[in-house]
Amino acid sequence: MEHHHKPGLRVRLRITAARRRAWLSAGLRSNCRKPPRRDPSDSVHKVARREIGGGHRRPPRPAAPSSSAFSCPEKFRNFQLQEEYDTYDDEVHFLVQLPFLWTRTKIIEIVAAKDVIFALAQSGLCAAFNRTTNKRICYLNISPDEVIRSLFYNKNNESLITVSVYESDRFSSLKCRTTPIEYIRRGQLNDGFPLFETESLKYPGFVEFDDVNGKVLTFSAQDSTYKVFDLKNYNFLYSICDKNIQEIKISPGIMLVIYQKTNCHVPLTILSIEDGTPLKTFNQLLHRNRKVDFIEQFNEKLLVKQDKENLQIIDVRHSDLIEVNKTEFMTPSAFIFLYENNLFLTFCNRTVAAWNFRGELVTSFEDHELWHPNCNTNNIYITADQDLIISYCKVSKQKQSTDCADSEAGEVSSMGSINMSNIFTGKCVAKISPSDPTLTIAPRKRGDSSRSTIHSTVPEALEDITALFYDEDRNEIYTGNSKGLVHVWSN
Repeated sequence: MEHHHKPGLRVRLRITAARRRAWLSAGLRSNCRKPPRRDPSDSVHKVARREIGGGHRRPPRPAAPSSSAFSCPEKFRNFQLQEEYDTYDDEVHFLVQLPFLWTRTKIIEIVAAKDVIFALAQSGLCAAFNRTTNKRICYLNISPDEVIRSLFYNKNNESLITVSVYESDRFSSLKCRTTPIEYIRRGQLNDGFPLFETESLKYPGFVEFDDVNGKVLTFSAQDSTYKVFDLKNYNFLYSICDKNIQEIKISPGIMLVIYQKTNCHVPLTILSIEDGTPLKTFNQLLHRNRKVDFIEQFNEKLLVKQDKENLQIIDVRHSDLIEVNKTEFMTPSAFIFLYENNLFLTFCNRTVAAWNFRGELVTSFEDHELWHPNCNTNNIYITADQDLIISYCKVSKQKQSTDCADSEAGEVSSMGSINMSNIFTGKCVAKISPSDPTLTIAPRKRGDSSRSTIHSTVPEALEDITALFYDEDRNEIYTGNSKGLVHVWSN
């Protein structure tokens, strides 16, 4: 994901004690990929300037396509299936005591850092593989009754944070642990240490890692207390205790505190994320008796959408309002904010679209129908330059009819393709497709003992992909599937 920690998007990883979901932020939450290059304090200054009568600010420059997008076809040319890793083997029975961890389940998350690939299965089993030797290093379940819910790579100290629940307390509380990547590479898992031991993270409590600002947000439902910690050293910074808080959203430099709504408005407060200082408090008017679909903060822009109502984009500094007709903007299942380009992506009914904060549709994507209807950041990737989106997609109908010519009538192909699309033009610029006759398993070099054994065919490796990650440094794509296998694609 972080590796995906190159500059980029607003996304965060929030894990609740009851269930693990990698949610994108549409009032939901998500895995963090890339923090913005801009100084997070910019947002604080913008809001504060307005509160003290700050001066005029020039409008942002429109986003311009990056040159890297246009070299993409060459970058992905001659991609082949290089390696196959199996999360499950006979040793798992001796290393973990929970029988359901022995059952082969789908890969739900892949993280790569420092030539180590981590694959988390839905069962809670997590394996680490060495990309150089192509051998499994270890399982990260250091306790025999540990079920890992999610992973977070902390680039600040080059460590992996695991968030787990345990059978010993009936899987009721989240426990966090950090282990340096170098220790994992050497198999020294016991040299890691626990985090936030003083916090009660029972459902609906949660822990949220925000790489954009370098902060950790925890919520203890027991006493309705939110706490903010420094992601660099895990020091406690400040707390917020208020039973009327419904939700907290994070943007660069600021937090939006959303309180329980009334019939006609919702009270909002913007805080500095560094010390919790209030910057602005106001009431956002609402339509009576309409469900709130989402309230989102993007720098100084507030996005509000209610059921069967227009999208409202409010500038919290000047109270300027832009409305987008409800027939043009359907409530998405998820957002991704592209801070570098002043855009946001919406995901709705397997389609992706890019919008600006004037309420204008910037990009509609061609040949990029997502395979999974409920999109999350575990099966898409956006590059650090925010010019490319890589997703597991359905094969276009024309291609599918060719691929399935020998199938029985009405049978739907279980194979998809990995599509790379330009965010500015919407064009599909490269693809790893089962219909590509040049796509093969990379041949072994004589005497090369570091290669893994690949049992899958190329079409099988493209079946039912459930997790995807792109390592930009190595120019490799890692995919996980419903069988618990991880595949490496590169040229």
